Amino acid sequence: MKAVCALVLLVLPAAFAATAGEPAMGSTQVVRCESRDMLRVFCAMDVSRGVELVHQLSEQSCIRETSWGVEGDAVWVSSNCRAEFAARQQSSRKSRRVVRCESRGRVETCPVVLKGAPVRLLRQQSVLPCREGRSWGYGRNEVWVSRGCQGVFEVGAEDGSGFVQTPRKVVCESKSKLRRECGVSVERRVTLVEQLSGAPCREGESWGWDRDGIWVDNGCRAEFSAD
Repeated sequence: MKAVCALVLLVLPAAFAATAGEPAMGSTQVVRCESRDMLRVFCAMDVSRGVELVHQLSEQSCIRETSWGVEGDAVWVSSNCRAEFAARQQSSRKSRRVVRCESRGRVETCPVVLKGAPVRLLRQQSVLPCREGRSWGYGRNEVWVSRGCQGVFEVGAEDGSGFVQTPRKVVCESKSKLRRECGVSVERRVTLVEQLSGAPCREGESWGWDRDGIWVDNGCRAEFSAD
């Protein structure tokens, strides 16, 4: 069974228009480029400051340097990747590069160009836990998952400056008073932002955390912030 994986770029805050060819905030032009019948297609645009994928249109994954890239004065797409691209702007906006990778029980790999960049778990999407080194990890140019781990992973900066330092909010819920683990890479701490349940959420009793994520129990449902 093939892995489910997709590389996208999250812009914080979102500031691009959804309609191709129309200027977005800051007069950023969005260019739609579409590959059909597996052909490589070139779309002219300003690539002098770099290019960002802002909206994937195809069901087929658009992966940088695999099914899209930059060459000359154009962005190119292939392998039925269809997406909207924008010229990178010199601004204070921060962007987060993420890859979605899913295991249906067996080991699956999702290709991504890392060039030495680190990877962390941004958000677990499966009921089965995602724990680094056991059910997920990364190599030279791939993220791998196993044992039913399904998650969204953040790729750090290639220059060694680390990850985007913006709050990562996680909702974790214990239903029917059962223990639930919500995977997210924790570097420093987790704080409870808002309790959503009638049952109390007390750290060490009905919720807690470790480097691999957050756990809740005894009906605790809450929104947390991971740093």
